[in-house]
Amino acid sequence: MADWPYSTAAWARLRKAKLSETPLCETCAMRGRRVIAEAVDHIVSIASGGEAFPPIEGLRSLCTPCHSIKTNALDRAGGKGVAIKGCDVNGLPLDPDHPFLAGDNPLKGREAVDLRPAGSCNPQLVRDWGV
Repeated sequence: MADWPYSTAAWARLRKAKLSETPLCETCAMRGRRVIAEAVDHIVSIASGGEAFPPIEGLRSLCTPCHSIKTNALDRAGGKGVAIKGCDVNGLPLDPDHPFLAGDNPLKGREAVDLRPAGSCNPQLVRDWGV
């Protein structure tokens, strides 16, 4: 970890305020898990042009594993670009910037999918999709 701004009293106050406001890991919460956050992460890294002391909304409370995944994916050379691993209940990536959700993907923005077993498919739904 770099010394500045993390070694300053201003960062210590900002970090404490963020962890007081959001004490649980925000990424784990997306997965339905309740994990204590130990790290405060810049949503836009300083190296990418983010503010050293952003408003609280520019920070994210994360547990150590989630912080490491995000840092390695986005802030390190050769990172995969997927900062939030895992899928929601519909099987779609939790990371809103995941490549699967980019471009002309027909599932982009879908709120719900039919979760019934494949054998119980709705013939009307099959016709609508042109299958």
